[in-house]
Amino acid sequence: MAITHVYETPPAGVAPDWTMPQHWHRFTDAEHATWDRLFARQSSALDGLACKAFLEGLDILRLSKPGIPDLHELNPRLEAATGWQIVAVPGVIPNEAFFRHLAERRFPAANFLRSADSLDYSEEPDLFHDLFGHLPMLTDPVFADFMMAYGKAGLRAQRLDATDFLGRLYLHTVEFGIVREDGGLRGYGAGLLSSYAETLHALTSPDVRRLEFNLERVMRTDYLFDKFQPTYFVIDSFDHLLTVTADTDFAPIYQQLKQKPLLTPDAVAEGDVPFA
Repeated sequence: MAITHVYETPPAGVAPDWTMPQHWHRFTDAEHATWDRLFARQSSALDGLACKAFLEGLDILRLSKPGIPDLHELNPRLEAATGWQIVAVPGVIPNEAFFRHLAERRFPAANFLRSADSLDYSEEPDLFHDLFGHLPMLTDPVFADFMMAYGKAGLRAQRLDATDFLGRLYLHTVEFGIVREDGGLRGYGAGLLSSYAETLHALTSPDVRRLEFNLERVMRTDYLFDKFQPTYFVIDSFDHLLTVTADTDFAPIYQQLKQKPLLTPDAVAEGDVPFA
């Protein structure tokens, strides 16, 4: 499947802020059935692998009818939990619009679903990735505050020509992050938890490097889109992640990082602390 839902300007039917009606009634019976298959398979497989906040947040997706969640029914429940809402967008949107939505407690969700023959992997983030992968964590108050702080940091990074650094922070936390919990490791990143195979890889493979989270190391580390990551970063808690994002002056860090080379995903760097 080729990546086709990437936009630089809003297509027809999309507002200047990149939002669009969900048009829930336009999803086909086949698409609703695909969602149900994906949801049943993933939600039953993640016990013991996903963090508590994610597993508890999954309940918000169990609505009054099967199939793709209707945002008219879903958003009041999410807003009651943490003040967030989901907005439908056509696909991958420009950074500034994405950051602004997060800063205002709105999560942009792609308004299309992968095909039934792509259940195991989708090359681009689709509705299942965005709702199943991201939404449960947005029911956790601390993580929800982190996402808003990240959006505000992203808007500042735009002005400093430093969005690549923030992008790597997002990929290594929000998408592929691991948290220390109950004496072990649990996944919280959407890229992990929407893929059972990568969750197992990240948490159990003997070939994976699991490093203690370090902000500068994370923002220097490249990532892979077409393969499982060789390195994952472990946070101690969501409170720590929120504090780092909300209280750090990123500007001098960006200046330092601009003088250093980008690290490959499998790089070994001075100061790395393996998770013990």
